[in-house]
Amino acid sequence: MSVKEKLGLENRVALITGGGRGLGYEIAKVFAEFGAQVIITGRDASTLERAARELGRDAKAPPQFLAFDVSDAESRKAALAQIQKQHGRLDILVNNVGARDRRPLAAFTDDDVLKLIQTDLLAAISLSRDAAEMMKRRGYGRLIAVTSILGHQTMPDDAVYPVAKQGLTGLMRALAVEYGPFGITSNAIAPGMFATETNAELAGSAEMVEFARRRVALQRWGRPEEIAPAALFLASEAGSFVTGHVLVVDGGMTVKF
Repeated sequence: MSVKEKLGLENRVALITGGGRGLGYEIAKVFAEFGAQVIITGRDASTLERAARELGRDAKAPPQFLAFDVSDAESRKAALAQIQKQHGRLDILVNNVGARDRRPLAAFTDDDVLKLIQTDLLAAISLSRDAAEMMKRRGYGRLIAVTSILGHQTMPDDAVYPVAKQGLTGLMRALAVEYGPFGITSNAIAPGMFATETNAELAGSAEMVEFARRRVALQRWGRPEEIAPAALFLASEAGSFVTGHVLVVDGGMTVKF
């Protein structure tokens, strides 16, 4: 099989959380282009419907969507049950959803901490566990988590988010060991500064353009579509012997003083 063929995702069912926009959308777009049956999730049905319609323009299989909050345990289980009923399997899971709460730690209550951890970490643990059980039946699977370089670095007034992201790193490494014998790989992608819709205004400011020039080896913000090839590699047969790895996609920000 050629490398080009190994990158194909034909006949694969892929679930991408937070796939209605941003990095999740870009990952879903490339997966759909390379043949996967893509299922995107998010909380807003209208956003997902529009995204699925746009994704369908270049897709080999009509994209689908499930509107639910990943922090809700019953909704997570219902979503996977629906995928099992409709498709009979799940081959690829991309845990992409992430919430952010930038405040000094002293401003957080315990409930605030739990809320962020529930969305950014517990949801991924739960979905990965249940998805892996589905994958084990077929002896094949790809578990991918979108973490952050802030799982390796930190900044003032942002203490809880890095905890969740570092937790995801530990999770994916642990799952690599636990589920490797069943033909399931488990990896993480750690993005740096990306000019997504959420960050568009920030990325366009003169101050942050200059910040990127000083701090990022490539001297710029990442374009959202630049995350997708990394996810495609890890999801495909091209990455079949890669597991327990954190692929940093940050333009060299973490290696520059």
